Amino acid sequence: MLQTAKTPMKEQTDLAFQRCINPTCGATYEARTIRTSCDKCGDLLDIAYDWDRASVPSKMSDFEAMWSQRTNPVRFSGVWRFHELLPFAPQDQLVTVGEGQTLLQQTDAVGDYVGMNHGQLHLQYEGMNPSGSFKDNGMCAAVTHANLMGAKRAACASTGNTSASLALYCSATRLMKAIIFIGSGKISYGKLSQALDYGALTVQIAGDFDDAMIRVKQVSQELGIYLVNSVNPFRLEGQKTIMFRVLESLGWEIPDWIVVPGGNLGNSSAFAKAFMELKELGLIDRIPRLAVINASGADTLYELVERRGVKWNGGHVEMDPIREYNDLMDRDGIRADTIASAIEINRPVNLKKCLRALEVMDGVVRQVSDQEILDAKAKVGAGGFGCEPASAASVAGAKLLRREGVIAPSDRVVCILTGHELKDPTATVAYHTTDQELFNKTLGSRGVTKASHANRAIAVPNELDDIIKAIQLYS
Repeated sequence: MLQTAKTPMKEQTDLAFQRCINPTCGATYEARTIRTSCDKCGDLLDIAYDWDRASVPSKMSDFEAMWSQRTNPVRFSGVWRFHELLPFAPQDQLVTVGEGQTLLQQTDAVGDYVGMNHGQLHLQYEGMNPSGSFKDNGMCAAVTHANLMGAKRAACASTGNTSASLALYCSATRLMKAIIFIGSGKISYGKLSQALDYGALTVQIAGDFDDAMIRVKQVSQELGIYLVNSVNPFRLEGQKTIMFRVLESLGWEIPDWIVVPGGNLGNSSAFAKAFMELKELGLIDRIPRLAVINASGADTLYELVERRGVKWNGGHVEMDPIREYNDLMDRDGIRADTIASAIEINRPVNLKKCLRALEVMDGVVRQVSDQEILDAKAKVGAGGFGCEPASAASVAGAKLLRREGVIAPSDRVVCILTGHELKDPTATVAYHTTDQELFNKTLGSRGVTKASHANRAIAVPNELDDIIKAIQLYS
């Protein structure tokens, strides 16, 4: 719903503006304009603030005072209770459906699997959001800006989670119509069912996410539809708050590592922006390290950073290796292919922002196989936190980095679980099943050869004695 705060802050929209991330350009634009790139140079945009005029608390723990305002929907939101750190809209115009009530859970069960000392591994479970993924953090911010701009239609290209989130916000608020673009056969039923149930207009094109992304940009431009993919800088403002909640859960202490799956690279970009701003404001004294984990079947970032040496370099990115790799993908027909559908992306739109994040957070990039992802997913589930395959890439990546010695067993590590287990139940059932045909069809085609951590159902006759014997034997 569109919420009105009981004690609205002073009008703050004049504190915010849009700024090109290219330091040789640095063009600025008003916050109340719709842009997904710089008019002058074509680069991505940040939302920036005149912090000297903003009402920012003197320390992070001051936000604890907001906890008592639970009847204020703005402060109930896990995004908007940090409104002072993303003040691009006044409180009485913020859109919320109660997003961000998520959990940071310390888990030794998964920590043992990764190779961490007890007490050191944490899972930030964003699957608890209303639509079941982290996307709600950014969507409430994008829809807030869309509403400020008077938008009546909003669109996205999606592998599933973005479409579910947009459809939910449009359905719940009745502010605008959701239009979603998906690739043929490139979305799980768990996610597609949400978009359909929430009433979104679903356009399925022949192609994959990257094809859908090209088309949704063209259509949005042609028809004047508000675009909410993470190329929209307001989306990333909301996603910053995932890091604020991590710090909140850790008693405002800084972890050593943030490990996150890498798809369109919005989260990694947003996380670095969050820490950059907190450091600038004097609210933290150091920044954690970042690990971005690709699936090996969708490893553009890994290829560019770890193999071709592409860096942010203070904003002076060498573009030739990027263009050469894009040309190679086109020439050889390389297409992303991974069971982790949420990160099955060839051309991440936030590539440059992620390069900046890697520089700011002294980051690394790794790739993990679908086998490693599903094994990690099973261990996460056995620890009590069911997640979709893409989420488990963070845990698989942490295990790899621990094995390499990049992460120490004594480091405090936060792995981001981006989406709920029921987002992709087919992959889960296929991993645990005794049905070899289902396993081969769903997982074997992607190089998964075994289910080392499977929890298989036990078939018994419909006889009381047999059932009792089976339970006694296996429990």
